[in-house]
Amino acid sequence: MIATLHKPQLVCPAGSLRALQAAVDAGADAVYLGLKDATNARSFAGLNFDDAQVRDGVRYAHARGREVLMALNTFARAQDDTPWRRAVDRAAALGADALIVADTAVMAYARDHHPQLRLHLSVQASATTYEAIEFYRERYGIRRAVLPRVLTLAQVQHAIRHTAAQIEVFGFGSLCVMVEGRCALSSYVTGQSPNTAGVCSPPSAVRWEQTPAGVNARLNDVLIDAYAPDEPRGYPTLCKGRFVVDGQRDYAIEEPTSLNTLAILPQLIEAGVAAIKIEGRQRSTGYVAEVTRVWRAAIDHAASGARWSVQPGWSAGLARWAEGQQHTLGAYDRPWR
Repeated sequence: MIATLHKPQLVCPAGSLRALQAAVDAGADAVYLGLKDATNARSFAGLNFDDAQVRDGVRYAHARGREVLMALNTFARAQDDTPWRRAVDRAAALGADALIVADTAVMAYARDHHPQLRLHLSVQASATTYEAIEFYRERYGIRRAVLPRVLTLAQVQHAIRHTAAQIEVFGFGSLCVMVEGRCALSSYVTGQSPNTAGVCSPPSAVRWEQTPAGVNARLNDVLIDAYAPDEPRGYPTLCKGRFVVDGQRDYAIEEPTSLNTLAILPQLIEAGVAAIKIEGRQRSTGYVAEVTRVWRAAIDHAASGARWSVQPGWSAGLARWAEGQQHTLGAYDRPWR
């Protein structure tokens, strides 16, 4: 059992104003969102916020005592960083509580022009050690760092003990096979880096081909999967494609699955994490509402000091939203260490 001294903030995704409202109503302490441009790492058509929607979302959240975090977590283009600087100005003017940033130029601009605006280090900055986090804290005033999903529990604990910044970790959602911020895999096929284009597989490169056997998924001219007519189709990314290797067709790099850390939630709280983050700005309002409800109940229970067990209702509630209908502890579960 754990003491009732600390309860991490629950940070939930919002790809739309409706999703933001659903997250707040379901118990999120904070929501994170992005603008309708390449300054955020979920730059899909039909997703994200214009200024009026941000203003409405901030008003809705603040009226209920919740926070709004704006993701400006792609890397500014060297030839023209104007969109990123303007996005910082817009976030400040619209009342965002904090920026989630990855690029040092964006951090420096925010630090110098909007010192009252709290800065959180994005997972896209790929800071996996306390030394890296302290670099950003000392030079740019970062108050919180979001850790990549490749660290063991011991490594998370070590970082928390040795940095003055708050630490945020992912609790649930899709996994990435790479260390976030360091992947250039899709660049070889699409010609666009996910760190600047804001998406692993730009929609302009996605090709769906109807065939007598079903549907082929391509990125430009590269075939990355083939689906039977009645088989569910996920958004195509190279890392989660199915390829023929030694005569066997299967997921060659990464099998679709979701991170789910409910089993170790008490240990994360004991370690002193400041926030638990839910992945999924590209997911539906239903996903946001149900996942937020489950994690609100779980965090409250774990922080109460009561005997811990993962409730069957929580597992059932999350199972239907897990990618590939399966979940994992990811890097937290390394029995060979």
